[in-house]
Amino acid sequence: MTTETITLGGGCFWCTEAVYVKVRGVTDVESGYSNGHLERPSYEQVCSGTTGHNEVVKLSYDPAQITLTEILEIFFVIHDPTTLNRQGNDSGTQYRSGIYYSTPEQKDVADDMIRQMSQDKLFGRPIVTEVLPLSNYWPAEDYHQDFFEKNPYQGYCMAVAAPKVEKFRKTFASHVKG
Repeated sequence: MTTETITLGGGCFWCTEAVYVKVRGVTDVESGYSNGHLERPSYEQVCSGTTGHNEVVKLSYDPAQITLTEILEIFFVIHDPTTLNRQGNDSGTQYRSGIYYSTPEQKDVADDMIRQMSQDKLFGRPIVTEVLPLSNYWPAEDYHQDFFEKNPYQGYCMAVAAPKVEKFRKTFASHVKG
């Protein structure tokens, strides 16, 4: 099986990870930090807003089962790509909307999608999602990995992550694993 990777910032990585672990064709999801200037940042450092990092999920996927376009369609439904440095009550540069590519083809797919959605005025406001090469990626601490799965009754998970997972299940039923 051939896999590809793409890294996405859609607000808190707990929420984004909670959705993508349930997507058919996604073979691995890792929460982490990217596109900042500090080497090996900690959660506390990233939360300070001074490292330039974004909370992201690094996805490995099988392009024979799911296309990058389908992955990005899910991405644009489960977060608000029109709010700069904010998702819901989470605010700061670490919550910005971003697509961090590893190949020129991925950049082209992302740019084309954003151009088309903007042209169609799909969101009613300008899309602020940044599309940049992945840089300075570092995995988040172990306790952040599979956070929603391990803590489904934690307040933030119930209030924010669970509704995103449910929205994914309803909107993309054909893409839900098993």
